[in-house]
Amino acid sequence: MIIVLLYYQNEKKLYFDLTKTKMENVVSNISSQIIYAHMSGTKLDSAKFMNSNEYKISFYDKNKDKLFGNLDETIDFSKKIMVQDKNFILVNDSTYGHLGVYYIAIEENLYFKTIDKLKQNIFFLFIFIYAFISLIGFYLAKLFLRPIKEEREKLNDFIKDTTHELNTPISAILMSSESETLSKKQVERIQLSVKKISEIYKDLTYLFLEENEKNSDLETVDIKEIIEEQLKYFEVLAEKKRISIEKDLKEFEFKIDRNDFIRVFNNIISNAIKYNKPKGSINIKLRNNLLVVEDSGIGIDEKKLNDIFRRYYRATNQHGGFGLGLNIVKKICDKYFIKIDVKSKLKKGTTFSFSFK
Repeated sequence: MIIVLLYYQNEKKLYFDLTKTKMENVVSNISSQIIYAHMSGTKLDSAKFMNSNEYKISFYDKNKDKLFGNLDETIDFSKKIMVQDKNFILVNDSTYGHLGVYYIAIEENLYFKTIDKLKQNIFFLFIFIYAFISLIGFYLAKLFLRPIKEEREKLNDFIKDTTHELNTPISAILMSSESETLSKKQVERIQLSVKKISEIYKDLTYLFLEENEKNSDLETVDIKEIIEEQLKYFEVLAEKKRISIEKDLKEFEFKIDRNDFIRVFNNIISNAIKYNKPKGSINIKLRNNLLVVEDSGIGIDEKKLNDIFRRYYRATNQHGGFGLGLNIVKKICDKYFIKIDVKSKLKKGTTFSFSFK
């Protein structure tokens, strides 16, 4: 609006100065012709002054009475220029009484039409620019709000997934504890369900309750020993899908918080079982500062490999999940400068390699 107003005022002043200059030039030319005709004794052709479509002109004597002309408005001779009925009237006295003409009044009838046209042009230009800026603003607003919308959708999905993930082990616990005497199988099912809930809780607290920001209890741990301990739990889950777990572990020690490594290993093995096919296999190798976990599962599309460590991201909708596990793995590995390498082929399997520096 400020730019529009400034532009309008500037153009209006420019048109006014241009119109005034043109009127002064016309009057000055007519005045020169009157003076020349008087001094040379030639006849003045006054009719030619009335043929202009742009101006109306009248000539006045010493007493300010009209001699001739086509301008009929009442003239205020005390003013050099005036506005009357949306027209400019300019009064000039440069004839000095030659041929009895003391005053010339000229009326211009295009200035206000030009100003009205200028207003229309500015208005339509303003509407066009305003509409253009509005469209750009709308697009940018959608662009800026898109991350918020995506995060909201992720949060909604996360809540749904949390409900689903917790429902399975909780239902198993309730069903297994209905009878007064529990069989070995029921106890085993309860233990697995409690372990599952515990893992979910640990993942959530690690990411959302700032447990990952607490000072880690660094110690030199036996990686082989931890792997063998954790596999005892996963062997039960693997048996349900008839998945064989092969291991080739060499002694290896690394300075890390024990719980952090357990969280990394458990997330990788859990995915290897969850996304494996029935009667599939998992091969675990630990040697030369390198841990390799290879499965024969559904695999990951190569285009999605760069995104699998993003929070909430899931390369597949099969088997539920939060999309948090690999994000946790990446955070912990970055924390301890552990290099991760992932290779995968659809329907053939995935291999995670961890290089300990």
